[in-house]
Amino acid sequence: MVSQLHQLLLELIPGGAKKSLSAAQAKALLATVRPRDVASKARRRVAAELISDLERIYRRSKEADKELKEFVASTGTTLMDLHGIGPSGAARLLVEVSGIARFPNRAHFASWNGTAPIDVSSGEQVRHRLSRAGNRQINRVLHIMATVQLRNPTEGRAYFDRKKAAGKTSMEAMRALKRHLSNIVHRQMIDDATTATATGPGGQRETTTDSSVTSSHPHAGSSEKSLPGPAETQDRTLLPAVS
Repeated sequence: MVSQLHQLLLELIPGGAKKSLSAAQAKALLATVRPRDVASKARRRVAAELISDLERIYRRSKEADKELKEFVASTGTTLMDLHGIGPSGAARLLVEVSGIARFPNRAHFASWNGTAPIDVSSGEQVRHRLSRAGNRQINRVLHIMATVQLRNPTEGRAYFDRKKAAGKTSMEAMRALKRHLSNIVHRQMIDDATTATATGPGGQRETTTDSSVTSSHPHAGSSEKSLPGPAETQDRTLLPAVS
C-alpha cells in the first residue's frame, strides 16, 4: 500500500516525493496537486483513497499499542524500563519465557534465546560463531533492543564501542552486545519475580529457597558457551504468563 502510494505521488508531483512519508505528509502533498487530464485525476483519487486507508491503519495501530502497553504494565513487569524494549517486546518476553525461574542462570537463558555463541576454536585460535539455535522471537527482541541502543548514547553503545576498540569486528561486537543485553533482561526478570514473591499474605515477607533465583546474580555463570535449555521442572509460578 505504501509503495503503491509512493508510485502514484511520483507520477503526480513534479520532482517526485520521498519514500518515507507519513499519511499526513502525503495528504499535504496531494492537496497541492491539480490534475488536468483524466488519467491524473484517476491517480489522484486512488492516492486519496490509499491515504485514507493508511490513516485508519495508523489509528488502529496506535490504539492497539496503547492497549498492549496498559496490559503489559498491569503485569507489574519493569521490562519496558529497559532502553529498546517497548510494549510488544515486553509482551513477547513474558509470553515466551513464561516464568524466569525455569532458567537456572543467565547462561542457560542466553543459550535458550540463541545469544550464547558457539565455540569454534581451532588450536591456539579462540573463535566463536553466532548460534542459529534458540528462540528466534526472543532473539529478535534482543536484536531490536541492541539496534535501538546503538542509535543512541546508551550503555549498550558504549559496550559495543569498547568491543570494537578491543579488536572485535562489528559482527562480533554486535553478538557480544546481544549476549550482554540478554544478561540484563534476565536480571530484570529475576528482579521482577523476586519483587512479586517478596511479600506473602498479610504483607509478611516470604523466604524463597528457589535456587534459580538466588543463583542468578549478574556475576554468576559468566560462561558464554551454549548450555542446555531451561529446566522445565523448575517452579514456573514466579512470573505469570501473558496470554
